[in-house]
Amino acid sequence: MKKVPLEKIATISAGQGAPKQNEFSGNGIPFVRAGSLEDLILGKKETDLELVPVETTKKRKLKLYPKGSILFAKSGMSATKDRIYVLKNSAHVVSHLAILKPKKNTHTEYLKHVLIQFPPSILIKDPAYPSISLDEIRGYNIPVPEEFEDQKRIAHLLGKVEGLISRRKQHLQQLDDLLKSVFLEMFGNPVRNENGWRIESLGDLANIERGRFSPRPRNDPKYYGGLYPFIQTGDISRSDGRLRDYTQTLNEFGIKVSKEFKVGTIVIAIVGATIGETAILEIPTYAPDSVIGITPKKGKKETESVFIEFVLRFWKPVLRDRAPEAARANINIQTLRPLPIIWPQNENRKKFAIIVAKIEGIKSRYQQSLTDLEHLYGALSQKAFKGELDLSRIPLPTEKLPISQEEKTEPEAKPPEKTPFELPTPADFSVLQSLKGRKALLDQWVSVWFKQSQAIFTAQDFMETARQRLWDLAEDEIPDWGAAEYDELKAWVFKALEQGGLTQTYDDADNRVQLNAAKG
Repeated sequence: MKKVPLEKIATISAGQGAPKQNEFSGNGIPFVRAGSLEDLILGKKETDLELVPVETTKKRKLKLYPKGSILFAKSGMSATKDRIYVLKNSAHVVSHLAILKPKKNTHTEYLKHVLIQFPPSILIKDPAYPSISLDEIRGYNIPVPEEFEDQKRIAHLLGKVEGLISRRKQHLQQLDDLLKSVFLEMFGNPVRNENGWRIESLGDLANIERGRFSPRPRNDPKYYGGLYPFIQTGDISRSDGRLRDYTQTLNEFGIKVSKEFKVGTIVIAIVGATIGETAILEIPTYAPDSVIGITPKKGKKETESVFIEFVLRFWKPVLRDRAPEAARANINIQTLRPLPIIWPQNENRKKFAIIVAKIEGIKSRYQQSLTDLEHLYGALSQKAFKGELDLSRIPLPTEKLPISQEEKTEPEAKPPEKTPFELPTPADFSVLQSLKGRKALLDQWVSVWFKQSQAIFTAQDFMETARQRLWDLAEDEIPDWGAAEYDELKAWVFKALEQGGLTQTYDDADNRVQLNAAKG
């Protein structure tokens, strides 16, 4: 494997200035900004970006960059983020982004992975004013195998691991979304307080303290590099569904100028890109003045911290909007103390904390799996780009592994036969004409389903079966089942989980959470 400058394997250019806001429309060609890359990498559709109509394209003489072009930021703080994205469709691109169009015999996915392993941000000379010139990008040397097929093999191998990493991140996000749904089901929106819960001010519920001054420069060995965890605003982020690993530690001298927060303290970032983000500390941690610690005053702190922190998630956009701007937007203690916090009965708060603990346990397994996969990706990347992998053992994407004689003769495993059953007939069809009656029938049917069905429960499967049963019984006399019935089903599942009628397990084979009727 030899190193070659990027200009030998790709055509390199920059995007163009963005149209004015009133020049976009509801249809047209996507316009990709530097800030769009993170969302696109996380799965956002290009068609969900700002769209440029034909009139604006002609007026601005915008270039169209083809599908398969590789984008990364070359100026601004985004250039330090190492976000590499491949266009799935043709698009217009902002001037802050570099565009690489792979040449013949250059595999697009290989080039993407090599840029992930050797990010262009290494070319930035002054971190205070991050910028990379096109000439520097053109001359950037990267390792490239001599054989095109080897590029495909490396891209295929790393792509498989990358896909697993993406799935794990999606699972973590889905579990966060599930918790949000549970909260809304139990308490409603805490900012609007539609359910009329009693209100307490955050200052009455908790002690609110600001961290101490964070010394500069950040890498000064006088303060940093010891045994004491030190949280920074960038560590408080829910993009991966958890508190990030601590990026700094303090030594004995450093802790004298910082503030220690105890286990169970809610920390909130009050400046910077993660302003308003919250997390609960699992170990004692020191904090700078850009972080505020919130410690419940009464009750079981673990339970109260869980509930208060979740309420604060809903307040985040409001706090951001209210943040006074000086040199930069910030949240202060005076803003937080009068913040109205809904305060349901203690029993309800405890129930929610128990549900959170169960789901966090599943998230912990997902997170460990994600960490392992990221380590695997890093190790494989290093070996691949150093030429230390035996690429002959990696099949090309179009190749199929040979089937051994034993595998050919071994009979295919048949899925277990399901015992047929029917959802029971309602005693009185008039129940279908009222929402209350339909909910009662739904409650009866879902109970039967869990007792007799051998399939993994999904709401869609159950509701389709229920609809079909209604058609069999009453044909066109039945009303359509909609959102109200789905809400009733969801409430039934949550109640059954709380009471132990259902169990929630993790299926390693299918990488998902499944619901089963409790045994005994």
